[in-house]
Amino acid sequence: MKHRIVVLGAGYAGAYAAGNLARRLSPADAEITVVNAVPDFVQRLRLHQLAAGQEIETPKLADIFAGTGIRLRLARVTAVDPEHRTVAVADAEGGGEIGYDTLFYALGSHVDDRGVPGVAEHAFDVAGRPSALRLRERLDSLDERGEGGSVLVVGDGLTGIETATELAESRPGLSVTLVARGGLGAHLSAGARSHLRRACDRLGITVLEHTGVEAVEPTRVLCADGTVLASDATVWAAGFAVSPIAATGGLEVTGDGRIVVDRTMRSVSHPDVHAAGDSVCAVGDNGRPLPMSCASAGYTSMQAVAAVVGRLTGRRIPQTRLEYLGNHISLGRRDGILQMVDDEARAKPKYMGGRKAARIKAGILNASLWTTSHPTFGLPKRRRSLVAAPDTSLDTSADTPALSPTNSSTNSSAESSGSSSAEKSIA
Repeated sequence: MKHRIVVLGAGYAGAYAAGNLARRLSPADAEITVVNAVPDFVQRLRLHQLAAGQEIETPKLADIFAGTGIRLRLARVTAVDPEHRTVAVADAEGGGEIGYDTLFYALGSHVDDRGVPGVAEHAFDVAGRPSALRLRERLDSLDERGEGGSVLVVGDGLTGIETATELAESRPGLSVTLVARGGLGAHLSAGARSHLRRACDRLGITVLEHTGVEAVEPTRVLCADGTVLASDATVWAAGFAVSPIAATGGLEVTGDGRIVVDRTMRSVSHPDVHAAGDSVCAVGDNGRPLPMSCASAGYTSMQAVAAVVGRLTGRRIPQTRLEYLGNHISLGRRDGILQMVDDEARAKPKYMGGRKAARIKAGILNASLWTTSHPTFGLPKRRRSLVAAPDTSLDTSADTPALSPTNSSTNSSAESSGSSSAEKSIA
């Protein structure tokens, strides 16, 4: 009987992992199934562009996995039972259960309303393609009205900054306001902060700093200081969270629900589960939790794939680097910021801004799409057979412990105002 590997999620982490596993493991010994709710690969890094009115590529997963031997199951994951090694799914036909021998958990994250009243009912977001398209439709209706309109973007993390600048540049008839909980670009160097302020001024963006939001209503936002802000469309970019599926299923998780793993991205509570991307709490080489980001998805996925292949084939598990080098931030299509950080995740004094930074950012995003769309390109053609008894022990001397739930209950994202897989850490 073949060893059943089930990959949950086909985002940046899951799609990469599935392709790598398919190329490295013998199809005579292993079968790989990818479970994803939608048939397309979603470029989450570019959803703010989609909301602004631009078209972005959405490759079909069936095309991406064509010729790899990977099975694609279009369904929504509803539960995980690691004790019985099953995954419950729901689809148009009612769903069912999928059994596994090794589970690769990469379900990613979604927008976090932070318990603020009215966000779920009245706010828009760019955390998923449907929600980005919903925002786009709303903005189109404001344009058609011919009277302009006011858009409030809540959250000054990378997602909030990119969304505000993209909307202001693409739709100059709108009045765009960026609401920041602290100082604008507080995580950036002094030079980068100045560059960001100049960009906001150039694009006509009103910036409200040190402003908390207490409620979102259909046509206005209520602030903590009593201020009432009129809004025809409120975009919530103030935080991201993971699904409770891992916690509900009994996997050991951190206070914010991310899976606790060792240095090889293996669950510390269930040895047949590996995790990558936003779903995992991975400690970087600097001793700090990696932020939710595309780059972190790449690093954690590479390490998890190496661990799965090593354990199933009886080979040594290499340690891939787990680094957080910095952020690349788009400020519309013709401007951007590249900000490097040190080992303490503090912004280095120097930064790159302007058109060159925007071109580098675009190059990185194009490369991310290409590598995801060609998951087996450049990998060794030799596929390795599985050993008779794969390693299921949790006691591996090469592994270092991850962050424990007791000291990781706070959000370990790059900024508490909204860090996610939509964020742009430099790979």
